[in-house]
Amino acid sequence: MEEIETESAPSALGPYSQGIKDGDRVYVSGQGPVDPETGDVVADDASEQTAQTLDNVSAILEAAGASLDDVVKANVYVTDMDDYEAVNDVYAEYMSEPYPARAAVEVSRLPIEIRVEIEVVARV
Repeated sequence: MEEIETESAPSALGPYSQGIKDGDRVYVSGQGPVDPETGDVVADDASEQTAQTLDNVSAILEAAGASLDDVVKANVYVTDMDDYEAVNDVYAEYMSEPYPARAAVEVSRLPIEIRVEIEVVARV
């Protein structure tokens, strides 16, 4: 098991790793729309937040030797299901077919004031 850590994605907010590589899989912890350079949440817009979130996921995958094309499973958490279409539109721009297996759920709160969080599992 190997810890994956990169300055190209936000630091972990607690006692967890940005990602873990285990054999031929990499597990990326839930990422949100935080600019890794400033530590600030990007705009309040669901589309912009989803794009930054997936940029952060992508950076961690790259540090592990993988890419968004290698994602086999994704979990998407939104604080308002009314954002689902906007999140889905951006997600479709970042992911390629065959699309990963996925769950998308509405949650009442996330650890910081954000609209979306995404975690993935990818092959390496």
